[in-house]
Amino acid sequence: MTKLRTLIESNTFQRFIIAVIVINAITLGLETSSAAMARFGGVLMALDRIALAIFVIEIALKLIAYRHRFFCSGWNVFDFSIVAITLAPTGEGMAVLRALRILRALRLVSVVPSMRKVVNALLRAIPGMTSVLTLLLLVFYVSSVMSTKLFGAAFPEWFGSIGASFYTLFQVMTLESWSMGIVRPVMEVHPQAWIFFILFILLTTFAVLNLFIAIVVDAMTVVEHKEGEETRDLVTVDHGELMREMRALRAEIAALRARSTAD
Repeated sequence: MTKLRTLIESNTFQRFIIAVIVINAITLGLETSSAAMARFGGVLMALDRIALAIFVIEIALKLIAYRHRFFCSGWNVFDFSIVAITLAPTGEGMAVLRALRILRALRLVSVVPSMRKVVNALLRAIPGMTSVLTLLLLVFYVSSVMSTKLFGAAFPEWFGSIGASFYTLFQVMTLESWSMGIVRPVMEVHPQAWIFFILFILLTTFAVLNLFIAIVVDAMTVVEHKEGEETRDLVTVDHGELMREMRALRAEIAALRARSTAD
């Protein structure tokens, strides 16, 4: 088991799995091209089956090596779920399941350490994001009610209901054609409407959304600090063991010298 675990955790094995994931993602992308399927359809399908077989073997090896501890890791559960989904039958009428095969590309997240670090930071940031999202929804709700009452009569397609206003304001927040497409036509009827939209953009795009970025950056800093502490702890333990071995070795050398002197 130890040898199998060492093999699975080796850099060579991880690089091999990364290469298979990348190649499989490329082949699945090529399958969307009619020209590529006409020329290399058989090869692409064969590569897809080979990749799936490799993933199944990898999961099986991990199950053998780690046994019940395999499911103690969220990343292992993620990999197992992805492979299990893509093992579902993909016969006629199963277009959705065939499309789900591209989910295998997401396994890069669990294999590449830097991507795992980003995802861990995002998960750690969720509690803070919840508060910011609640604030954002509150601003959206208040703005939707105001815009419906102010502009709904003149522009029912954009602001005729709270739902329509919500969607229109979301477009404004993303700055997608917000000036020429939304605000300027509204200003032709309501010249002072720019005040409402400018304040809305300042509150959402430049204030609340930047809080999301700040929370994620802070979470990534915490993750980096935690990993640094774990690394320092491991180094300290290794250093302590090395020093104990050196002291024991010195004691043995001193004992041997004492014996040789006595002889």
